[in-house]
Amino acid sequence: MSKNCITDIEGIKVGQITDKHNMTGCTVILIPDGAICGVNICGGAPGSRESGLLLSEKDNSAIHSIFLSGGSAYGLAVGDGIMRYLEENNIGFDTGDVKVPIVPGAVLYDLNVGNPYVRPDANMGYLACVNASDEKIHEGNYGAGTGASVGKVLGNENIMKGGIGSSSFVSEDGLVVGAIVAVNAFGSVVDYNTGKILAGPILNGEIVNTEKYMIKHLNREYHFDMNNTTLAVVGTNASLTKSQCNFLAQNATHGLIRAINPVCTTLDGDTVFAFSKGEVECDINILASLACRVLSEAVINAIKAADSVNNIPSFKSLNSSDR
Repeated sequence: MSKNCITDIEGIKVGQITDKHNMTGCTVILIPDGAICGVNICGGAPGSRESGLLLSEKDNSAIHSIFLSGGSAYGLAVGDGIMRYLEENNIGFDTGDVKVPIVPGAVLYDLNVGNPYVRPDANMGYLACVNASDEKIHEGNYGAGTGASVGKVLGNENIMKGGIGSSSFVSEDGLVVGAIVAVNAFGSVVDYNTGKILAGPILNGEIVNTEKYMIKHLNREYHFDMNNTTLAVVGTNASLTKSQCNFLAQNATHGLIRAINPVCTTLDGDTVFAFSKGEVECDINILASLACRVLSEAVINAIKAADSVNNIPSFKSLNSSDR
């Protein structure tokens, strides 16, 4: 039975470490047997590790983990802990002298929500690996989504809570496409099925459509902060080349476009990884369509699961029957 989670893909595990006191954390996708991987860095302010190695023309045959982390650039240290765990378990690229784990990852800025002096580190990355399982993940204020927020056009005083979310598609004949995403966007989040704004900046008690607000106030002097970035991983058990994985990452980004507006701005470091682990045959264009679908659903799941914290409202708190 489908868990509606990226862990529906056989052979992967997800671990999360959540520091709710300091409002930060990390999410680790473990792929011990290795997977082919590509990436699309579509935002103008990214922070990433090993992303250059994933380009189609580079000589890399497999990765062994992907991580998403809070902490801005400090959070890249999470990768060191993952490498230590994988090395201890004899997992990595065999150089002949030693096995070297290949661990790409990316970070988002959450230092505006919690304690800016406490960030995910190597120990967090290691513990996330120890805790990893193939169960459905906790969504909302967990892992890399712990300190995530959305709707920044009116400043930190008017934001809403973001979070981590996942979704998957499982066909009757065994094809699986899954996504996991940490939503920390500058823009507003939209349910593309209904057009309803689910999260965004709050003005006079109402959620604002970021795009419409900016167009209406073209002459306003804005002072935008660089405290955004949505991070995503799309995976499948379909058999793909590295070039096709990069194509999948590029097209999966349209799932972010469906659910976040605006997205991939110069203020965001939006990054989408895409990996292939399996032998199922499927047309790449069908996979691209499914990747868009599950990624946009994962964004919505993240927002709907998030809880209000530190006076930052959430979708749940604004739609509570007790309100």
